Amino acid sequence: MDRREVAALLAYIGRLDPRTIRTDTGEARDQLAQWHELLGDVPLATPHGWDARFAARQHIRISPYQILPADIARPWESYRRDRLQRHTDPTPTADPDDQAAWTAELVRTRHAVASGATAPTTYRQIASGQVDPDLEPHLKSIGRYIPDHVRADLAPYRPARAAREAAVAQGQPDFLSVRCEWCHAAVGEPCRRRRVSPDGYAHGTAPRATPHPGRVDLAAAQHAQQPAMA
Repeated sequence: MDRREVAALLAYIGRLDPRTIRTDTGEARDQLAQWHELLGDVPLATPHGWDARFAARQHIRISPYQILPADIARPWESYRRDRLQRHTDPTPTADPDDQAAWTAELVRTRHAVASGATAPTTYRQIASGQVDPDLEPHLKSIGRYIPDHVRADLAPYRPARAAREAAVAQGQPDFLSVRCEWCHAAVGEPCRRRRVSPDGYAHGTAPRATPHPGRVDLAAAQHAQQPAMA
């Protein structure tokens, strides 16, 4: 605010709270100088929601204490922080190889947002709509950790996972969704060949391409109960 705008703000405040009015010429001059010194970097109003008169009115309306310059500066700093928190730097139009120009444009944009001259730039929300038929297969592939053609190439090296995926694709229960009570394989882990050593202890060795029959039965029983539970 320049001195003229500060004087207009003080006149507005004086109409709402006569305690701030200074009748002595010297006191009025000192008050104007003090407020201008403290609020010189605070705009009177911006195109995007800030108005110092509204902040003054809010203080006078809810506080029994006489208004001070800090009661205008605090809401202004909150306004600046809120706008910068909602702002996402857009890609500058300057040449990326020109670091000085690139940085200067970012600084100008942030300053314009913080000062209320420009609205914050936020991430665009993904809009719903029809997907181009040509793009749909690519989107499905991108949405997976392993694309279908890579999964097919890896199938010979991952027999247990390949068998699991084939069973699920055919509508059969996911055998690895339950714990194996025979070899104690955890959920998601393939069964292992369990053998009993001469000392009487069971040991698991190489993973099996197919689950143990007990695990298959348990998965099928849980799969059959799902419709009833829903």
